[in-house]
Amino acid sequence: MITVNNMSLQFGGRTLFKDVNLKFTPGNCYGVIGANGAGKSTFLKILSGELDSTTGEVAIPKNIRMSVLKQDHYQYDDCPVLETVIRGNARLFEIMQEKDALYAKEDFSDADGERAAELEGEFAEMNGWEADSEASQLLQGLGIGTELHYSLMRDLQGGEKVKVLLAQALFGQPGILLLDEPTNHLDIDSIEWLEDFLLDFPGTVIVVSHDRHFLNTVCTHTVDIDFGQIKMYVGNYDFWYESSQMMQALMKAQNKKREDQVKELQSFIQRFSANKSKAKQATSRRKLLDKLTLEEMPISSRKYPFVRFTPEREVGNEILTVEGISKTVDGVKVLNNVSFRVNKEDKICFIGENEIAQTTLFKILAGELEPDEGTFKWGVTTSQSYFPKDNTDFFENCDLNLIDWLRQFSEDQTESYLRGFLGRMLFAGEDSLKPAKVLSGGEKVRCMLSRMMLAGSNVIMLDQPTNHLDLESITAVNDGLIEFKGNVLFTSHDHQFIQTVANRIIEITEDGIIDRLGTYDEFLAFKKANK
Repeated sequence: MITVNNMSLQFGGRTLFKDVNLKFTPGNCYGVIGANGAGKSTFLKILSGELDSTTGEVAIPKNIRMSVLKQDHYQYDDCPVLETVIRGNARLFEIMQEKDALYAKEDFSDADGERAAELEGEFAEMNGWEADSEASQLLQGLGIGTELHYSLMRDLQGGEKVKVLLAQALFGQPGILLLDEPTNHLDIDSIEWLEDFLLDFPGTVIVVSHDRHFLNTVCTHTVDIDFGQIKMYVGNYDFWYESSQMMQALMKAQNKKREDQVKELQSFIQRFSANKSKAKQATSRRKLLDKLTLEEMPISSRKYPFVRFTPEREVGNEILTVEGISKTVDGVKVLNNVSFRVNKEDKICFIGENEIAQTTLFKILAGELEPDEGTFKWGVTTSQSYFPKDNTDFFENCDLNLIDWLRQFSEDQTESYLRGFLGRMLFAGEDSLKPAKVLSGGEKVRCMLSRMMLAGSNVIMLDQPTNHLDLESITAVNDGLIEFKGNVLFTSHDHQFIQTVANRIIEITEDGIIDRLGTYDEFLAFKKANK
């Protein structure tokens, strides 16, 4: 259990949140949500003791062990993989180290024997004899094979390191788990394994994530950071989102009614205040007007960009034909005799273990790479826009501000139009004059989406469009693609994004492709049934 009492936090005169009183209990999973900069990761750091709050306290029973997902991927580079996982239980690892040092002594004394006996007792109580086995099972569940368990961390790829650090956090049956973006860099199978682990976890889980499907699957409660407050609600992310949208609509309707009342009262006063016969009534209504204050609408920190792709012309029956495309990258054959045909109204998600294969295919279709073998042909009625996974070339060494950057892709060159467009993509006021080369990852993505919207294409290709985006922007892109009337070819790790947009899944494998009509969940069910 974690109890938060009267907590507040200030940074440089700015209050991030105040008067926070919460209780986190075992058997529940709490999803922490909030706009970028609201303080989600900061809140977790306060709970873990890494950061002190300005006021208040965080109370955790002394006999409860807390485990935190480490964010430094290079911290354990000199350690073997299996040892790195076991280090997740610091006390158990200390005992193992001290035991080994005692048994290695040449002059093993009686005192050493007594100390070794104490350590052995504590070691057994902590299930130490099963440590290697538990660590190995966690690693294998996350997709790290036994052949890597005794490798040094420095020899692993970035995604593999993330999985080891996640296994470290889960190791040793902690009472409390704090997880900041645990699904980043995880593949589909690893995410599903983690979901199952957390659903069976008996302790307290507090997690920050942009993965809506993950939050909906594992969370029993939603902790919302907004308006400088932190409030807890029962239910997963979708329940919170739908409830909040409903409440916002109700409050707007109520305020509209009150605004109409105010306007009616003001009109009456203006018309009758000079009329002696009506003066008394006007005075009473003025008093009523003075007392009638519009109930302040919550000014949420949530901001949703306007994402709508509108094709300038309808696509014909011939969209795209791909025949026998193969491509080798850095000595590895990533595409092997790939053939498929895109039909009208297809929205296809391309998946596969090798992300380079998906990116390579998209680059070929966009005309940026030539295939080693095979051909492809776009229909004459199609116009294509491409969202690359790596947008560096669009912003690096670019001296333009955002208005001039966007002007490159717009038929309407007027500043008022460009400012209005940027405003809808959350670049309001002076933000529209930012130099393009200093933008954050999420801001660059919003610019690239703006570029695509201005093109008016009827076929859009997007390679990992939700990377770097917050939940609000992901939701906006998600809705924009659902409503789009043309064809979509895309890649993504976001389960809900794929499930709600795609009506066809193509998995790129070493031998070619697996091509199935239907939703993502239907595709996963098909894969399981044919294992």
